[in-house]
Amino acid sequence: MSPLKLVHFSDILCIWAFIGQSPLYRLAERFGDQVDIEVHYTSVFPDTKAKISKLWGNKGGFDGYAHHVQDVARGFDAIKVHQKVWSETRPLSSASPHLFLKAVELVAQDECAPDYQSRLSVRAARALRSAFFEDAQDISDWSVQKDVSEGIGLEFSDVCKRIETGEAMAQLISDYELAQSTGVKGSPTYVINNGRQILFGNISYAILEANVAEVLKEQNQLKASPC
Repeated sequence: MSPLKLVHFSDILCIWAFIGQSPLYRLAERFGDQVDIEVHYTSVFPDTKAKISKLWGNKGGFDGYAHHVQDVARGFDAIKVHQKVWSETRPLSSASPHLFLKAVELVAQDECAPDYQSRLSVRAARALRSAFFEDAQDISDWSVQKDVSEGIGLEFSDVCKRIETGEAMAQLISDYELAQSTGVKGSPTYVINNGRQILFGNISYAILEANVAEVLKEQNQLKASPC
């Protein structure tokens, strides 16, 4: 039987997507090749200055949002967020790191990763999130992306070539358009069972596991049913 496809949308600058990394890794370990996790990016922080001005202008601006992110992080023991995140370190847009990640996907498209967490693109996304949330680095800056690329064993020049040719941009626009056509409202969003189930926001591992297990159970029952 074909694996169940779980389509995951996120914005690399989203605190909830950072928190949601661990449940997704656990899910991949729990179900193995029964689940195919397909990663895409959605544009929640296309212009951080405009977004924060619009949504947090009357609530302290970047400083108010920084306090909010710290409050969110304090609710999760395993999460560490640097004090300078958003208060001092303010990436201009998530589009730049998203473009980098699509380029990494293109460079690594022929890899034979044994599992989800071993994918170069997944490792790159995890490293970027750690660089921003844990180390307060501006991940929209190419110098940070270069360090991430080299840290996972990729030549940054190979990644840049995919950006220079326009391939990475085409893939990123496809991601953004897919998010819109799928009805993605924010980050992170999990789409299961060919769009029949859409889970959005702070989804615990228990909820993810229960939904995936139930769909797999239904598929097995259908497979076993007589004509």
